[in-house]
Amino acid sequence: MNTPELTQSTWRKSNHSGGHEGNCIEVADLNGHIGIRDSKSPHTGHLALSRQDFATLLTRLTPKP
Repeated sequence: MNTPELTQSTWRKSNHSGGHEGNCIEVADLNGHIGIRDSKSPHTGHLALSRQDFATLLTRLTPKP
């Protein structure tokens, strides 16, 4: 996969990450893919998903009534 340099990517913390619990993730647009990484340890790497796979992940993680 051809992704931009991580220094060029704008990582942002998820609105759904825990406040002070330390359970935080960051997401970034990586040249048509979505990057996901641990905000406490960004140097350990990231997971890159296609936009469709990221949407599927969010759908599966959303609580059902």
